[in-house]
Amino acid sequence: MTTATQSANSLLSRITIDPEICHGKPVIRGLRYPVESILEYLSAGDSFEDVLAEFSDLERDDLRACIEFANQSLKLRSWQLIAA
Repeated sequence: MTTATQSANSLLSRITIDPEICHGKPVIRGLRYPVESILEYLSAGDSFEDVLAEFSDLERDDLRACIEFANQSLKLRSWQLIAA
């Protein structure tokens, strides 16, 4: 296993899925912060520092884990672009 794979797996271990928490959506360390919500903050232009200041119980690696989760999720699906 490569160092990059180990790093990705370590980050992904921060993402949990539990049907009793947020209706089974992926969340960060069971803290009820959905990965989807954190990605929305980041995609809207908030920096890591902005998000960490807003949610003091999150860590930088939690945000990196959200990005890695999205990355791995995209690899699992086949996407087709539809010409507009």
